[in-house]
Amino acid sequence: MARLVTAPTRFTHEDWTTSNLTKYANADVERQQAERLIAESDRLKGETARRTEKTQADVDKKLAQRLDDIRYWKKELDDKLEGLTNEIENLLAFKQRVDKALQATDEPLHIARQCLANREKRVGIDLVHDDVQKELLKEVETIEGVQALLKRTLEQATEQLRLNRKAKFQLEKDLKDKFGAQNIDEYCENLRNNSAAIHFNDGAAVIEPNSVSPEQWQDFSNDNINYAERERMNSVDLRSSIDGLLQQTSNDMNKQVDDTNEAFNRRIYECKDTKGKLEDNLNKIISQIKDQEENIATLEMAIQAKEAPMKVAQTRLETRQNRPNVELCRDAVQYKLIEEVNEISDSVSQLQARLRDSNSSLKGLVRNQLELEEDIAVKSNTLFVDEVECMGMRKSINIQVF
Repeated sequence: MARLVTAPTRFTHEDWTTSNLTKYANADVERQQAERLIAESDRLKGETARRTEKTQADVDKKLAQRLDDIRYWKKELDDKLEGLTNEIENLLAFKQRVDKALQATDEPLHIARQCLANREKRVGIDLVHDDVQKELLKEVETIEGVQALLKRTLEQATEQLRLNRKAKFQLEKDLKDKFGAQNIDEYCENLRNNSAAIHFNDGAAVIEPNSVSPEQWQDFSNDNINYAERERMNSVDLRSSIDGLLQQTSNDMNKQVDDTNEAFNRRIYECKDTKGKLEDNLNKIISQIKDQEENIATLEMAIQAKEAPMKVAQTRLETRQNRPNVELCRDAVQYKLIEEVNEISDSVSQLQARLRDSNSSLKGLVRNQLELEEDIAVKSNTLFVDEVECMGMRKSINIQVF
């Protein structure tokens, strides 16, 4: 009969019980951890939802504020643009006035130049230096000055119109950009979490490298507005100066015509008186020429007188270079001789400079002598031209001013 063989027992009952208790404990720990995690997740979900809603609301608020800023600057730009546009039209009208005034100066200038042409029968210095000639030249100069002033004013008006249009272009460009930014931000303001057009873009959360700060953005429009206002005020000032300019130039031309006529009435007496004064001045010039010639001669002698002392000093220096050995000493004599050479050289240079000035002065005196002699010679001819010919012609002159 076979024997019953029983399987060996691997665990005890206590082991089995302990194992079960351990599993109960582990399950309870995992369950508690899961409960805490679920509670923490609920808290986190609520917190992130509230934070997201708050941030989104803050973004909506900032978008609204940004749109208010854009609308404010748009209005400022619009106001400046309107004022500048009106100023451009006003300045154009003033520019046309200046252009007509410039054309009106042609006839008075022709008459003044004809007077000068008739007086070309005079000879010598009287062609330019008498009061009548000065007034006639001044009359031409006045009219030409008026023309130059009107031309410069036209150029200023043209340039100011260019600057006005430039400022207008900058305002319009800024307004265009503001309009585009407003449309974009209004579109962004109207986007909601359930909008159809929203989408993911992981690369969008960056600051563009070419973007500007809010201060720079505001300064840009403020600078455009300030520039436009500055140019508008410059344009207003220019129009004001044009008004005064047109009246002043007319007054200046009329006054100069009167001064020229008055100068003619004094011409006969002044010419005779001038002839006597020119003769007196000629005598003084001749005397001064003599004095200057004597001065030049003494300067030349003074320069020549420096040659011998210079030779002595340089010869002494040259001879003392031959002193033997240690006797070639930089003694006080050596330094004084060098100082003497430099001093004589400086004196000669000063005398030569004064001699050049004196020679130049002498040439000027001689030139004046010739001019005075020539002017005295033509005075009789001048008296005939002005008294007999010019006075009769001048009475018929009638300069029209605009």
